[in-house]
Amino acid sequence: MTVVVWGGFLLLIGTLIAFDLGVLHRDPEVLTVRTALRRWSVWFALALVFNIYVYFLYEYNWLGWGNTARTDLSGQDAAIQYLTGYLIELSLSVDNVFVIATIFQYMRIPDALQYRILVWGILGAIILRGIMISAGVLLIASFDWVSYIFGAVLLLSAVRLAMLRDDNVTPEQSLILQLAGRLYPVSPKLDGGHFFTMLNGRRAATPALLTLFMVEWADVMFAVDSVPAIFAVTRDPFLVFTSNVFAILGLRSLYFVLAAAVVKFTLLRFGLAGVLIFIGLKMAWLNPFPITWSLAIIAALIGGSIAASLVVNGRCERSDAG
Repeated sequence: MTVVVWGGFLLLIGTLIAFDLGVLHRDPEVLTVRTALRRWSVWFALALVFNIYVYFLYEYNWLGWGNTARTDLSGQDAAIQYLTGYLIELSLSVDNVFVIATIFQYMRIPDALQYRILVWGILGAIILRGIMISAGVLLIASFDWVSYIFGAVLLLSAVRLAMLRDDNVTPEQSLILQLAGRLYPVSPKLDGGHFFTMLNGRRAATPALLTLFMVEWADVMFAVDSVPAIFAVTRDPFLVFTSNVFAILGLRSLYFVLAAAVVKFTLLRFGLAGVLIFIGLKMAWLNPFPITWSLAIIAALIGGSIAASLVVNGRCERSDAG
């Protein structure tokens, strides 16, 4: 039954988030790169295990899934589409890491509180992604020309991504910060990990809450790229949503690895822009396109840009040393 499959997935995600917040991060802590990478590895392993479940769900029609979800995907096709969607969401979130790091720096959020804000941000991100994915499925099912619109959005996003620079990110101009003080009392100081505190006898929001809202807004902006991109790989709502969610869950731990390393990958944004261009063309003009080829091309663009960044940085360091 569709309700059982969807309900089981949401229950699983809720349990994982509760465990993360209530057990792993009950108290604020500073994650080292090694610890963050170890925890991301767990999330990555869970995503792969879930992909095995996806295979059997579609291949053997568990709980009558193929009939109720009206899908004729084989287990292999579903598993590859899920994995490709996961890779797209994870890779396109790399630049989101830079924006979030800038927000944390501007808002002066201590390292010990950053993970807690990111984990709470998961809840809002999942709800917002669910709304955007549902709207996208309905639009594509109702209007064929929406695919061309999504393709154009991805091509424009590629241009924006290629032109992104450090000075393009301006948290101080955020609409959230501009409206916050007018709509609700705001404390100028943090109160531990609390989102609310008392200020002059009144309940007030802390900078931690404003930071959470800004992180959510950044996620929405980047979802404009990633959600249409995954629709170029699969139109199956379950595969789109589950691959998105698992990538988001893992990204919160991977953030502390990428935040330290992303500055070294100076050419990565061009590889990600290439991914958006390819997916935009695939969305509008290249369907159908072999899904295995798509996975290989996306991996090559990302891996190639990372390798090129390391080569260029190595030459620059040797040049400076000489």
